[in-house]
Amino acid sequence: MSGHVKSPQRRNGMLLVLGILLIAANLRAPITGVAPLLDMIREATGISVTQAGILTTLPLLAFGLISPFAATLASRFGMERSLFGALVVIAGAIALRSSGPIWALFAGTAMLGAGIAIGNVLLPSLLKRDFPTKIGELTAAYALTAGAVAAIASAFAVPMASLPGMNWNGALAAFLVVPTMAAAAWIPQLRKDTTPAIIHPDATDKVAVWRSALAWQVTLFFGLTSSVYYVIIGWLPTMLGDLGYSAHAAGTLHGLSQLASALPGLLLAPLIARFSSQSTIAVGTSLLVTLAVLGLWLAPGLAAVWVPLFGFSAGGCFILALAFVSLRARNTHSAAALSGMAQCVGYCLAAMAPPATGFLRESSGSWGSTFALCALATILLAGTGYFVGRSATV
Repeated sequence: MSGHVKSPQRRNGMLLVLGILLIAANLRAPITGVAPLLDMIREATGISVTQAGILTTLPLLAFGLISPFAATLASRFGMERSLFGALVVIAGAIALRSSGPIWALFAGTAMLGAGIAIGNVLLPSLLKRDFPTKIGELTAAYALTAGAVAAIASAFAVPMASLPGMNWNGALAAFLVVPTMAAAAWIPQLRKDTTPAIIHPDATDKVAVWRSALAWQVTLFFGLTSSVYYVIIGWLPTMLGDLGYSAHAAGTLHGLSQLASALPGLLLAPLIARFSSQSTIAVGTSLLVTLAVLGLWLAPGLAAVWVPLFGFSAGGCFILALAFVSLRARNTHSAAALSGMAQCVGYCLAAMAPPATGFLRESSGSWGSTFALCALATILLAGTGYFVGRSATV
């Protein structure tokens, strides 16, 4: 009899996990999968390198502006409905972005960032609520899923756009498959009407983090990590194309970087929790990013080495940035306040980087200044990581 009782629960649990993984599949690929197609888009639409940089930065701006409101949205409409709504927004944004007009390309990209921002905030909260003893395993699983789908999207974007009767619009429209599948798998969850496990910070916590040097160090680490990651990932296929790589090879390497960026979740998570101070890990991982950036600049013929090294080390820094939000907060209230500060300021800082570096490329004719700035930023990141890695709380 007990087996008959547990079987539906187990089946519901498996459906929930499947839905979570399919939502995770939407959190990176629709953004990073555009990078291999940027040259095609520029050629077809006539937009400049700087405008292409704005295109890659719109989702980051949406992350910074929309993320603080995701918890309020879930409190009003329920966790499950909010996530379903996010999938609908993502699907609508993909359709709009690939419809043809330049205004739709930019509007759809911004709308896409808004939908993904809601998923980014609510999925960890869903894991904390429904799988409190499996957070580490499921976080690693959904990070791997997001990375694997992003890798596939990057590798196949150019070949798909090159098929007879296809173009960049068709390749972007193909992304519709992922949110459609996720929304279909999520429908059984709509029978629930629950709120997330998010604690809203009180006014004291909100004020305290903005006055804390440690909070600003966490925010700077998050912002620098995001800036360097999205500059390199956003421009990598174009950089490789300028260095002599074919569009297909650049897309494949871009996909490899996405896959590599998902791996640190499996390796770093246990190490982060094991030590009271993460300074050594933060400095070491940051300097690996420096090495990868300098390698791409000075020895581009070895891009097959530098690109996965960048993906792995930058992905590790991003995991550290997220972990520091929890590790450096004294309680759940200050963690929520610190998370809002770090993501809002960090993503807004990162949003300025791709168009700025695109302007530098357009005005100087090379990527040298971009590589140099990214290398300097990662050295600053290592210094910030040393201080923010020490055992202390806001």
